[in-house]
Amino acid sequence: MDGVLAADDAANCWTGDDATTVCRVVHGWTNNDTAAEVANWLLAKPLSIATLIIVSLLVRWVLHRLIERFTERAAQGKSTSLFQRVKNGGAPAAAKVSERREQRTRTLGSVLKSMVTGIVFAVMTVMIISELGYNIAPLIASAGVLGLAVAFGAQNLVADFVSGTFMMFEDQYGVGDEVDLGDAVGTVEAVSLRVTRVRDINGTVWYVRNGQINRVGNSSQNWARTVLDVRVSYTEDLTQVREVLHDVAKALWQDPEWGGYVLEEPEVWGVERWDPDAIVLRVVLKTAPLKQWGVAREMRELVKDRFDALGIEIPLPQRVLHIQDDRRPSDLADEPEDPSPER
Repeated sequence: MDGVLAADDAANCWTGDDATTVCRVVHGWTNNDTAAEVANWLLAKPLSIATLIIVSLLVRWVLHRLIERFTERAAQGKSTSLFQRVKNGGAPAAAKVSERREQRTRTLGSVLKSMVTGIVFAVMTVMIISELGYNIAPLIASAGVLGLAVAFGAQNLVADFVSGTFMMFEDQYGVGDEVDLGDAVGTVEAVSLRVTRVRDINGTVWYVRNGQINRVGNSSQNWARTVLDVRVSYTEDLTQVREVLHDVAKALWQDPEWGGYVLEEPEVWGVERWDPDAIVLRVVLKTAPLKQWGVAREMRELVKDRFDALGIEIPLPQRVLHIQDDRRPSDLADEPEDPSPER
């Protein structure tokens, strides 16, 4: 009998393992079991739940502040990129690098904040349920089974999130980059953990799942290159043509308007190939990201003007047509002579 009473006392809020200060105080004042239980439910448990909520919000705020400080330091960190070491290209390049780093750190900060919020609120919810007196062991076991089932049933979704996370940490691409994702080629407009939104040159918007991206070609990281093939006639002096191409490219590099986008002194690589109707020479210019196409267009205009001024021929493809006469000699003998009068 004493054992039964001891067990009952252990379940009480004033003598058990889960005894609370409020319950003990009220039971000591009133010596009334019911009053102690009511006080425990009306005062002790709400105070405990409120404390859990406040502590959880405080932990969430502290972690968010740490993430913000981390991302701010990462965004303002010094860059050792090639852009900041090249004459005439430092300012635009540094701005580009800074903007890219800021976009990346903001995205990572947003992801980390969401993860922290989810974990903190999940722990808080479980602790509140436990505080209400429910056994959380079946809940945790059920959550584990449910998570396993979701993982098996949503493998593509899990693969998308995992790929998106690694893609952001590795900085494979970001908003504003020109990318080739295999299925979609264009400008990245938005990046999330699950999908990447790309707009192609025709204005079509493509939504590509991160788990389906097997390769990424990025035309916007670090630097780009303008590769220009110039055709000249076989009769031209190649030494003169090389000098003209180098002078034109160097003038573009030193131009205040374009010099900030051409990062190094241009190079003329020389004869690239022999075509049937022309000799092809190659000129290369290292440029800032996304500026290679504009530099190429400007170079073509300058080369055309200089060639016209010096009389250097840019040959056009020529086509020779051979007409075969399938008529027999006997048919030609039967044809009437030209009736035109003699002069």
